[in-house]
Amino acid sequence: MYETTYHRPSSVAEATALFASGSEPKYLAGGHTLIPVMKQRLASPSDVIDLGRIKELVGIEVSADALTIKAATTYFDIMQSADVKKAIPAIGHLTSVLGDPQVRHRGTIGGSIANNDPAADYPAAVLALGATVKTDKRSIAADDFFKGLFTTALADGEIITQIVFPIPAKAAYAKMRHPASRFALTGVFVARTKAGDVRVAATGASQNGVMRIPAIEAALKANWSPGALDSVKISADGLLTDIHGSSAYRANLIKVMAQRAIAEAG
Repeated sequence: MYETTYHRPSSVAEATALFASGSEPKYLAGGHTLIPVMKQRLASPSDVIDLGRIKELVGIEVSADALTIKAATTYFDIMQSADVKKAIPAIGHLTSVLGDPQVRHRGTIGGSIANNDPAADYPAAVLALGATVKTDKRSIAADDFFKGLFTTALADGEIITQIVFPIPAKAAYAKMRHPASRFALTGVFVARTKAGDVRVAATGASQNGVMRIPAIEAALKANWSPGALDSVKISADGLLTDIHGSSAYRANLIKVMAQRAIAEAG
């Protein structure tokens, strides 16, 4: 058994100072990524710095044009928020089909997007809505944040503080859930901005994590309806193949889930 020192800072400044003083420190958000890899001995941090009790990282705010969710806000609080349900109902729905009650009570939105897990749900919402990820150091556009499988633009020691979602004209999320884990076998988030642009992002399908789907975006910009995708073909190149489904199966799921999301968005 390796030795790890657990810390529970009360501010972002304290957390970053602890990180700077550790030899191999790791931040802990909800713990759904870090704890399992520690159990498997794939990570052995010298210091575990728990961000979950930092008050400045918890909360939901809404304005006329944007919904802001702070990074340590739990899935449960997002799902129960009247502000979320009114501003972007699709985020509330996404949260309700994420994991199970235990996961939703502990997991945080910042922890979800910080790792770019290929089967995580929130990265699809962040990318499709063109959100801005704010950290203790800077602001990062969604298109610049996700860099590949388990890779983001975050620098070592950088902390996500909040995610700012522009409020769309229409949006919805549909996913095929793995029956055991509830992870997205493939999930698709569609959004139409108030200016008329269309953004579509898929999770659970690509070898590189969350990705946009230009062919579907183009078809929906011309005709916002499920039928607009009937003739669209999604390439299986670069998609995941595993025991749960082939790349061709996931390519078909992207199209089917997008059509379901469009029907839900109205």
